[in-house]
Amino acid sequence: MFLKLFLAFTLIPVFEIYLLIEAGDKIGSLSTIGLVILSGIIGAWLARLQGLTTMKKIQASLNNGIMPKEEIIDGLIIFIAGVVLLTPGFLTDIAGLLLLFPPSREILKKSLKSRFDSIIINKTIDI
Repeated sequence: MFLKLFLAFTLIPVFEIYLLIEAGDKIGSLSTIGLVILSGIIGAWLARLQGLTTMKKIQASLNNGIMPKEEIIDGLIIFIAGVVLLTPGFLTDIAGLLLLFPPSREILKKSLKSRFDSIIINKTIDI
C-alpha cells in the first residue's frame, strides 16, 4: 500500500508537470495557464451544480424516511472530484471532471460496490 501511495504522490505530479511543460511548449504558457484556469472554473461550477442536486436528493430521501445511501456515495465522489480539481494539471482535471459526470460516477459506484461486497464476503468467510 505504501508503494502505491508513494508512486501516486510522485508519478502523478511529475506527469502533470511534464504535460504542462509540453502544453506550454506547443500552445504557449499563457494559453496553458488559461486552460488550467478555465478547467478549474468549469470544474467548480459543475461540482457546485452536482453537489446541490445531490443535497436536494438527500433531503428528499430523508423527508420520505428513506436512507439516502446512493446519494451519500454520490456526495462523497463529488467531494473527491472537487479536491482533485484543486490540483492544477490536465490529468487531474480530466479525472475530476469524469467524477462529476453522472454516467462515469455510476460506473465508479458499481465498481466500488462489487469491490466492497467481495471484501465483506472474504471477511465473513475468514471469521
